[in-house]
Amino acid sequence: MSALAAPLPVRLARLVRLEHTVFALPFAYVGALLSVDGWPGIEPMAWVTVAMVGARTLAMGLNRLVDAEIDARNPRTATRELPAGALTRMQVGALCLLALLVYLVAVLQLEPIVRWLWPIPVVLFVVYPYLKRVTWLCHLWLGACLGLAPVGAWVAITGELPWEAWALGGAVCLWVAGFDLFYALFDLDHDRASGLHSWATRFGVHGTFRGARAMHAGSVALLAAAGAGLDVGAWYWLGVAVVAVLLLYEHLIVRPGDLHRLDAAFFTVNGVLSIAFCVFVALDTLL
Repeated sequence: MSALAAPLPVRLARLVRLEHTVFALPFAYVGALLSVDGWPGIEPMAWVTVAMVGARTLAMGLNRLVDAEIDARNPRTATRELPAGALTRMQVGALCLLALLVYLVAVLQLEPIVRWLWPIPVVLFVVYPYLKRVTWLCHLWLGACLGLAPVGAWVAITGELPWEAWALGGAVCLWVAGFDLFYALFDLDHDRASGLHSWATRFGVHGTFRGARAMHAGSVALLAAAGAGLDVGAWYWLGVAVVAVLLLYEHLIVRPGDLHRLDAAFFTVNGVLSIAFCVFVALDTLL
């Protein structure tokens, strides 16, 4: 079924790439489980899930709205729903408002402190799409957006923000920023021609790989630091080891001059990584 012929809900789901939820949502569950070293309860976990879905939908919708003209000029993204005409700006704007409402309703069901903190991720989401126009540090901002997943879930469950929660958030930030450096290689030539900024346009292909290696090493180190500060067991440490192995594999299958497996590194490996680590944390906290 073509994008134009698909029902509106299908086109909206394609716009926000629901399958990419596997990047952030498992780490929200990680933060929730570790915050109480066990099961927080079905109701708070359900509201954390609703908040995450609303926040992520809002973030993706805003990104697509702001970047619609840029996407239209890029052959790789010209077939996305807005530049292709499968959706209108009004439809995507309505989706963003609905997602914000869902997010706010969920926030009101969680710890009172998050009723004051909820604007922080929204501000990050609004600012992010504009950063590629001004700075090659945009990848770290994206990492910070997703890094809020475990931090937000932790404070939403307990009302507290210990340094271990921030370490988890930092680990997610560096993990996401590192693989987003790879992702920017898809658009290196287009971004240079269009005057857009990325780590790749600033430091080239080899600099991108060096930056991604450093960030992913830092991510593993922060997961280890969080574990050292918490009362975790063998399952957690096995999860950290699996994360390290998967990141190493990601860097082995994609090399400068050989990017044909970049899709596999970006989507498959990172999706498996987040789910696998969440499973190991669940085993550690629930058994």
